[in-house]
Parts: sequence; structure tokens; C-alpha cells
Amino acid sequence: MPQAPAVVLTIAGFDPSSGAGVTADIKTIAAHGCYGIAAITALTVQSTAGVSRVSPISAQFLSEMLEELARDFDIAAVKIGMLGSEQVVDAVVDFVARKKPPQVVLDPVLKSSSGADLIDSGGRRLLAEKLFPLSQLVSPNVDEASVLTGCAVTNPEQMKSAALKLHAMGAANVVVTGGHLDKAIDLLSFATRGHFEQQLFKAERQRSASTHGTGCAFSTAVACHLACGRGVPEAVLLAKAYVSAAIAKAQSIGRGTGPVHHLYRLNQRQRRDSSADREVINQP
Repeated sequence: MPQAPAVVLTIAGFDPSSGAGVTADIKTIAAHGCYGIAAITALTVQSTAGVSRVSPISAQFLSEMLEELARDFDIAAVKIGMLGSEQVVDAVVDFVARKKPPQVVLDPVLKSSSGADLIDSGGRRLLAEKLFPLSQLVSPNVDEASVLTGCAVTNPEQMKSAALKLHAMGAANVVVTGGHLDKAIDLLSFATRGHFEQQLFKAERQRSASTHGTGCAFSTAVACHLACGRGVPEAVLLAKAYVSAAIAKAQSIGRGTGPVHHLYRLNQRQRRDSSADREVINQP
């Protein structure tokens, strides 16, 4: 009997265009050979052109979803994305604190790329106070890191300072993603031997109109690698490579900022299988 895949739970909002949120997370989880399950925190009206409405679900309904999933599955990792409201954050904090999943990756989503608020002020405060200490990794982009720390974050030195402030707020390991900067630079700050080590990951900026949901894909990919037993630095490096390839191989979809190609590896496997089939057919 084949070995069961690691189960990864995504707790996030619903993006009807599937570029971000739980449906994008499920695609990312599948691309990494894990089994994805999901609890939706909010419904949105959005497309590749932007977000026009956000409606958080009831905290009680979310709690029931999470309890049912926890009863049925051995959850190897949890990725937390958009939460929407203070009540929803409180429900997630209660779930994580009680169930203590082995790995928790928090992507502290505050605004959409089009500028729409995706969490209220009370939820943002509670997220930092209560969810940071419960997470193995927190992965804000530079704008989110700036809001959370109250400091400008526009260059590598400021990214390093922001990461240390996030550690002081309770985050065990931090990745500040810099895809919005002139040069694509991510900073990993992780605990080792009683202190924090910091590494910069640099890459050439890709000129692409298909970057919707990069933060979701990155944090979910990290959660998958942690679920499979990899350490934080390796998980971050592999997740960054995955997102870079998903951007590079993205197809033009929608009239706005299109999604990354979460399942590009499936196309690669199909081409390899087709080549193998042709080789068999051509054999004398």
C-alpha cells in the first residue's frame, strides 16, 4: 500500500479567481505531493483586477470546520493566510493553541495587492499578539513588515531590523519577502544555537504580469516542506525556487495581474511521460 501523503491544512480566504487564498493553496499543496485540506475564513468578490468586497465568515462556523478536520486528519502542518476579522483570528488562535499542530506557517495578510483591507484593526493587533508566538515561521512582505513593526522597510538593512523586531514580538523564525523591491530580495532570520542567524536570498526580478498570489504560494510551499521534515532554511530556499519557477512559467490568464502557474510541474511530468511513450513506440 502506498504511503499516505503529509496532510497540510490551509486556513485562509476564498479568492474566486483562484490566484490566491485556499484554492491556490490547495494547488500548491498538490504540487508538493501533499494532501491539502482547507478551512475558509472569508469570502471575497475579486478577480485578477482586484478585490471589491470582503465578507468574513462567522467565527463559530470556522471553529466547527477546524474541529471536524482535526478529528478526521493527522495534520502535519498548518498554513494561515487571510483571516479578515478579530473574531476569526481569535478562533484560529484558540484552535492552534489547543491542537498544537507540529508546524504552523503564518502569512500575515493585511491588504490585497490592489490595496483593499483584508483584516480589521483588532484582528491585526490580535494576530501579532497571539498568533506570532504560536507559529514556527512568520512570512510578511516588506509592506506588511512595515505595518507590523511601525518601521520603514525598503532595503536589506531595514529588513534585518524589522525581522529582529518581529522576533521580539514572538515570531520564532521570520522571512521578510521583498518581491515588491527594485531587486527581488528575501531575508530569512532564524533561531540557531541561542541567537538569530540572518540570510539574504537574491534573485533577478522577473518582468511578469502574472504575480497574483505569490505570498500565498510561498508560505504554503514552506509549510509543505516543513510537513515533509525539512528544516526552515531548506524549506525557504526550496519554496523561493518554486515560486520563481511558477512565475516564469505562468500563462496569461485574466485581464489584470494574473496568477502564477501553481501546477507547472504537472506539465513537466506530462511532457516526460509523453517522451517516454514515444521512445517505447519507436523501439524496434
